[in-house]
Amino acid sequence: MAHESHAKTLPANLDAPAFVDVWKTRALIIGLVFSAIAAGLAFGDGPNGLGFDHVVRGWLLGLVLTFSFSVGGLALLMVQYVSGGKWGLLLRRPLEAMSRTLPLVFVYWLGVVIFMKRLYLWAQVDGSNPSELAAALKSGFINEIQAHCLEFKRPMLQPEMFILIGVICFVIWTFYTWKLNRLGLQRDSDSPANTPYWIKRMENISGFGILVYSITMTAAVIYWVMSLDVTWYSSVYGLLFLVGQGYTVLALSIIVAISLSKAEPFKTILRQTEQHDLGKFTFAFVMLNIYLAFAQFLIIWSGNLPEEIPWYLDRIRGHWGVIVTLDFLFHWLIPFTLLLSRDIKRNKKRLIRVCQWMVFARAFDLFWLIEPNFKDAARNLHFSWGILEYVAVPVAMVSFWVAFYCTRLKQRQLVQTNDPHVAEILEPEHAHA
Repeated sequence: MAHESHAKTLPANLDAPAFVDVWKTRALIIGLVFSAIAAGLAFGDGPNGLGFDHVVRGWLLGLVLTFSFSVGGLALLMVQYVSGGKWGLLLRRPLEAMSRTLPLVFVYWLGVVIFMKRLYLWAQVDGSNPSELAAALKSGFINEIQAHCLEFKRPMLQPEMFILIGVICFVIWTFYTWKLNRLGLQRDSDSPANTPYWIKRMENISGFGILVYSITMTAAVIYWVMSLDVTWYSSVYGLLFLVGQGYTVLALSIIVAISLSKAEPFKTILRQTEQHDLGKFTFAFVMLNIYLAFAQFLIIWSGNLPEEIPWYLDRIRGHWGVIVTLDFLFHWLIPFTLLLSRDIKRNKKRLIRVCQWMVFARAFDLFWLIEPNFKDAARNLHFSWGILEYVAVPVAMVSFWVAFYCTRLKQRQLVQTNDPHVAEILEPEHAHA
């Protein structure tokens, strides 16, 4: 057994390395290129096509994905404050930066508000107006089950409530983002002797914050995604997205941390031990993701209830079976199989590739969740130029988000020096000779 005899020390400069600006520039270029592609696809789908409708649907996918990065980053930050652990020293600043991208996510949400009538049936048909419901039913625009659900859910599913609940959620997320980011800076400027006080204070704020996050995140995804199909009921829908956010944010956080380790200060503090621990943490979310999604499908399918099975039939029949099979492979089987390997979790390049795949797989899963909600796509998977908006629009939105994230990442030092794990993470790792 051979090992180093002296602990490392933190570098004098703890700022984000200069190549973060290069990331920002590249992200902006990619965003502009894919914005142009999205515009071309919208016009190229023809006057009778669904080009712009697919732009709005792709925009919704981009919103949910960037929302997962931003608010999911805030949630994982609170989980770290509650649970503790050395991994928090690595991810705290990147997660804080993710949470501070919330203003851009709010702008993306406003796009959904403006074009909600192109997405939501309840925004097109007033369920509280019997004559409007009857006319829509007679014309074949809606069926009897949809008419009943529109009438029954009208107190919740209406444009005013959509906007009100969305604004309330963003205000709450903004408050927790501001509070935790401000206290994080105050903690760094305080005396090390007061560290136990800051640990307890952050833990108390974050414990209740996780509960608030769970409620508000569930409300958001019910309005933004679940309500695309007014007939769909699910008691675990919010939990599925909660686990999905952990899955996505951990993957993105590992990509950021390993990429930053090419230079100081992460080159010093990212040890193979902590990298391996983060890989195991991500593997746990992959397993939980598999369990929840398959358990919901198994219970509904075995129950054979006519009011619930159509949601799955819309996503299995009409060639959608190909997509759901690929979704199972992409989203669950491949990450699960790769993260079983100890060597992959300890290899920087390979772990980055797995995490990049996981982000892509999450976007693919969101496509499977969103597109079959629409009449032209349910049980009818077909190619059109417009459907490529599900690639062009989200890539553009995520690219602009990355550029904004890089700006936020450079605002603060990357290491929270007033942390009890600093000394431990600077200890040399043992290596087998």
